[in-house]
Amino acid sequence: MSENRKPLMGFMGKLPSGTALGNSGKTHCPLCMGLFKVPRLLPCLHTVCTTCLEQLEPFSVVDIRGGDSDTSSEGSIFQELKPRSLQPQIGILCPVCDAQVDLPMGGVKALTIDHLAVNDVMLESLRGEGQGLVCDLCNDREVEKRCQTCKANLCHFCCQAHRSHSWRQKKTTYHTMVDLKDLKAYSRIGKPILCPAHPAEELRLFCELCDQPVCRDCVVGEHREHPYDFTSNVIHKHGDSVRELLKDTQPHVEALEEALAQIKGTNSALQERVEAVAADVRTFSEGYIKAIEEHRDKLLKQLEDIRVQKENSLQLQKAQLEQLLADMRTGVEFTQHLLTSGSDLEILITKGVVVERLTKLNQVEYSVHPGVNNKICFFPQGKAGLCRGYEVYGTINTKEVDPTKCVLQGEDLHRAREKQPATFTLLCKDAAGDSMGRGGDNIQVAVVPKDKKDSPVRTMVHDNKDGTYYISYTPKEAGVYTVWVCIKEQHVQGSPFTVTVRKRHRPHPGVFHCCTLCSSGGQKTAHCACGGTMPGGYLGCGHGHKGHPGRPHWSCCGKFTEKSECMWTGGQGAPRSLLRTVAL
Repeated sequence: MSENRKPLMGFMGKLPSGTALGNSGKTHCPLCMGLFKVPRLLPCLHTVCTTCLEQLEPFSVVDIRGGDSDTSSEGSIFQELKPRSLQPQIGILCPVCDAQVDLPMGGVKALTIDHLAVNDVMLESLRGEGQGLVCDLCNDREVEKRCQTCKANLCHFCCQAHRSHSWRQKKTTYHTMVDLKDLKAYSRIGKPILCPAHPAEELRLFCELCDQPVCRDCVVGEHREHPYDFTSNVIHKHGDSVRELLKDTQPHVEALEEALAQIKGTNSALQERVEAVAADVRTFSEGYIKAIEEHRDKLLKQLEDIRVQKENSLQLQKAQLEQLLADMRTGVEFTQHLLTSGSDLEILITKGVVVERLTKLNQVEYSVHPGVNNKICFFPQGKAGLCRGYEVYGTINTKEVDPTKCVLQGEDLHRAREKQPATFTLLCKDAAGDSMGRGGDNIQVAVVPKDKKDSPVRTMVHDNKDGTYYISYTPKEAGVYTVWVCIKEQHVQGSPFTVTVRKRHRPHPGVFHCCTLCSSGGQKTAHCACGGTMPGGYLGCGHGHKGHPGRPHWSCCGKFTEKSECMWTGGQGAPRSLLRTVAL
């Protein structure tokens, strides 16, 4: 099988006018930011300079896949597969996406060279957008021409030697040379890709068995008897498989882009919503703050008015008492002077005026206590209504509880059951009989058995914060108890009082029925506590017969209220046997 060699110009396609591949191709390393120098392609399809990769910090991993990793490289594709086993593996992280890269046995230099990036770098350098190209032969002088046949970039001196008729250069004498300036419009000017195992040979063939490019020496060596063909002949089949895989991948790309677009849209909507809610919060908070400030000012104004009112009352009371005291002192001093210095006749003459004055002064009513007190309380939890449309809290109260005006309420004030909670309510009022409207008073409650005064019952006082207090206790035994309710060590109205504690409520052992005939299923021996009878030998009550009460009643005790305590005492009037029968 022979290869149909084609000149370089035969497969170099020109770029469309206005296209600058140097600006769009991958030409710069993401690490050093310079033009690629021996770029290596990572499994994640990111390209990095060989030198930059070698400077990355390696780490140890465990390769459970066998001797070779999935990382494709020019060196690893010629290595024999090893049995599966746990083997230590050296890896690095991609500097672009942080993907784990398992290095092949040859290290970084065994990774695949990115020939596309090499081509892009050469194009960019050729167009003067990067550094100048260096001769492939001498690696010293700047490139002027390119050999179309062997695809080498040559300086002027090496080009002349390449075209020389010397016996050493007869193989290259008739190679076609092209000026570099004539190659600027082409999309590919890459160097030939040489076989890593046979550096003098190009990779022109493809081993179908090993699924890798090979050279002529490979097919007569380690790939002997392997099916192979020219790369130009198999590229369509393998290219189509890659295109099919690309076709399958494209919908995922579109789906991910759509998902990211939705996330971006949702994030934008989220930000807009957050800003809108934040504006609402700020508006609410600013309004609330203004309402609280306004309510604060009202409270302070109310407090100032209370101060002025109380001070005025105190000043008035003070002035009245000072005037009364001055009048008293005048009367006392005059009378004392009269009694000590006046003659009998003088005393008798002025006695009438003095007596009348002193009597009038002694009849003047006054209080030895200040007319007002300093009882001013602030209750933060007190509801103060609406202010600017907001519910605000905090009230000032100057009321003082008057124990003699307080009221006790509740069904359990004077009766209770043993081992069952008893409750009542205390309504606190001021001297005017108005509800205090707030809590916070010190309430003392004591429940003591009359016959066991040294064993008080534990009591609970719950402050309802509205001037009422819920009081509860559970007596342990039946008997008579005394209850004390005090505020500021004074008994409230109705305190102390007695409570009669009865035995626990007794349930009815019988049935609540209309008659024994119905509830017993027609048994003649069924009795009822109501005492009713029926003709025909029936011992119990029946509708409209003698002794029937005419309404539903309990068979055990005859009571008419369904939810009541059983009064049956086990006497002869209601035999135990009949209760058992009726209960059936």
